Amino acid sequence: MTHFKKIQLVSFVSIFAFAGFASGQQNAGMKPEETEIWTPVPAVVTPGATDAAPPSDAIVLFDGKSLDQWVNAQTGAPAEWIVGDGILTVKKGPGIGNIQTKRTFKNYQLHVEWRIPENITGSGQARGNSGVFLASTGPNDDGYELQVLDSYNNLTYVNGQAGAIYKENPPLVNPNRKPGEWQTYNIVWTAPTFNEDGSLKSPAYVTAFMNGVLVQNHFQLIGQTLFIGKPYYKKYDRAPIKLQAHGDKSEPISFRNIWVRELP
Repeated sequence: MTHFKKIQLVSFVSIFAFAGFASGQQNAGMKPEETEIWTPVPAVVTPGATDAAPPSDAIVLFDGKSLDQWVNAQTGAPAEWIVGDGILTVKKGPGIGNIQTKRTFKNYQLHVEWRIPENITGSGQARGNSGVFLASTGPNDDGYELQVLDSYNNLTYVNGQAGAIYKENPPLVNPNRKPGEWQTYNIVWTAPTFNEDGSLKSPAYVTAFMNGVLVQNHFQLIGQTLFIGKPYYKKYDRAPIKLQAHGDKSEPISFRNIWVRELP
């Protein structure tokens, strides 16, 4: 090490040592009570009996009995997917398509369970394709999609596999279970905000766990989901949550235990 570098190193060490000394001097004589925060007291929330059960402050979007909370994403008519045995299954056919919540949301925690049929056929993107759209910004917009797909021994582009923010960010790992087994998403969505002129004020962020494993770690989105082209932001305030009927030839997938907690 040169003499000059030694002087630099000593200088940096001295600066940090002085900063620590100054902080220590500032805290001298303080009492523990001075850094205790007592109010406001967090609201009491009773957790569900299991990780899948909604907590006491959740809005239940699918209770296994009805589609009262959902409408056709294109027309606004009552949703027509199949409900039976506590499960919601994609129904294919002309004019049926995607479904979305009647309510709109901004920032939230979302729980969704989904299942690819055990007898699934096809490969790549044509293998149980669906999606959870975290903000459905219009009937002709894709919004912001967390991909649903059979990614158990199924090769496709990595930003299109299950757990990906579609066409933006691959999952950190692949924790998929076999077709026929239930998969779980737990998602925290921070919505983008916009200036009056429509320009972006703050971007969207998503944290997502799949089957209890972190797959998206506070990822900063670069825009809404596009199948072709680069993502971009489009101004909105609040938006429904949408589930996708992809339209491929593979067997329809199913959902259950869907609930959301609005966040400040």
